Amino acid sequence: MRHVIALDVGGTGMKAALAGPHGELLHQARRATGRERGPDAVVEAVLGFAAELGAYGAEHFGEHAAAAGVAVPGIVDAERGIAAYSANLGWRDVPLRDLLAERLGGVPVALGHDVRTGGLAEGRIGAGQGADRFLFVPLGTGIAGAIGIGGRVEAGAHGFAGEIGHVVVRPGGTPCPCGQRGCLERYASAAAVSQAWAEAGGGPGADAADCAKAVDCGDPHAVRVWQDAVDALADGLVTALTLLDPGTLIIGGGLAEAGETLFTPLRDAVRRRVTFQKLPSIVPAALGDRAGCLGAGLMAWDLLDNTDRMEVTT
Repeated sequence: MRHVIALDVGGTGMKAALAGPHGELLHQARRATGRERGPDAVVEAVLGFAAELGAYGAEHFGEHAAAAGVAVPGIVDAERGIAAYSANLGWRDVPLRDLLAERLGGVPVALGHDVRTGGLAEGRIGAGQGADRFLFVPLGTGIAGAIGIGGRVEAGAHGFAGEIGHVVVRPGGTPCPCGQRGCLERYASAAAVSQAWAEAGGGPGADAADCAKAVDCGDPHAVRVWQDAVDALADGLVTALTLLDPGTLIIGGGLAEAGETLFTPLRDAVRRRVTFQKLPSIVPAALGDRAGCLGAGLMAWDLLDNTDRMEVTT
């Protein structure tokens, strides 16, 4: 069976799959990145994991993978195939596309940013399916974004499009590692809510999920922390929809797991803030932690589709 390798590299672990021609996941596996051993070990772990997947596909499906797609965190030069920088993984300027292609016997390889890759999957086969314009915003340790336009995700001129977490929503506010003050992710990420709730009464070790449970129980301190985060998120999202005019806002990540505890007040907060803007649908992400793998598979199939079109044209 014709298939591709799909690999989603995270800060601490890797999720991978062999994906069939209709996006189905034929085989799934997970590995640690080994980041405690340094960036060179992480690169070797990625290459070795991809090679294992390739061998599994050849043995179980009767042929080698036709292509591979890999999603990585940090700064990515997708056009040149370089993983430029990742604070979590410690690497800099890794020619990952070429290294993977060599390890996999010369198959075409697509390299993408993890959030944009997940957004590609959500837009095509997840919560944004059928939407011509969407914005995917995962709320995790930080906040990023993927801008979907006509079935693809916009990377921007320098690969930084969609960084909504660094929109300033509270001028002069909490310092951000990016160098600014008052960035959205300092107020509305899962990490920010966890910290605020721990300080407001949740106690050491309390996290955003604990805060959401306390909100459901009517704890006034939790309600205040939660509403502050929702208000900041709404401010950032309204800025984004003013600029981008998406038809659908897809909210994912750990904070979205709170369900309507998040979505009901968030929809209300965005609705109160819009004036001339068209209110988009605000929906939860549908693919969960499979989005990166599914998106990496889509990137790989896109490579093959483009190659086939070029061969027909020439």
